[in-house]
Amino acid sequence: MENENDITNASDVKLLVDTFYKQVMVDETIGHFFTEIAKINLETHMPIMYSFWENVLFYTGEYNRNPMIKHVDLNRKSPLSQDHFDHWLHLWVSTVDNLFTGDKAEEAKSKASQIAKMMFFNVSK
Repeated sequence: MENENDITNASDVKLLVDTFYKQVMVDETIGHFFTEIAKINLETHMPIMYSFWENVLFYTGEYNRNPMIKHVDLNRKSPLSQDHFDHWLHLWVSTVDNLFTGDKAEEAKSKASQIAKMMFFNVSK
C-alpha cells in the first residue's frame, strides 16, 4: 500500500496509529505486552496515542501525560528488552513507510527511534 503522501494532519496520524496497533496487538514478539500485561483497552488507549503522536509531530501541546511511568510499570510486570524496543521500532517504521512518504514521515520514524532509545534507557536502569 505504497503512498506518496506525507503525514499532514490528525487524520493521517489516526491512520498511522490505527494501522500500527492492528499489527502490534497480534504481533508474536511484543503483542502480549499490549494484550496480556498492560491489558490495553483500545477504546480509551487510542485517543491517547493519537494525541501523543499529534503532539510529537505537530507540537499541539494537547498531550500532557508521562508515558515513561507506564513503561517503567510495564517493565516491572514483565521485563522489556532491547529486542522488544527494536521490534516495536521496526513495526513502526514499516507502518510509516507503507503509508507515507515525506519530511513528516521521516520525522515520525526519527522521533520513534529517539523515543525507543529513551524508553529502553529508562526502563533498564
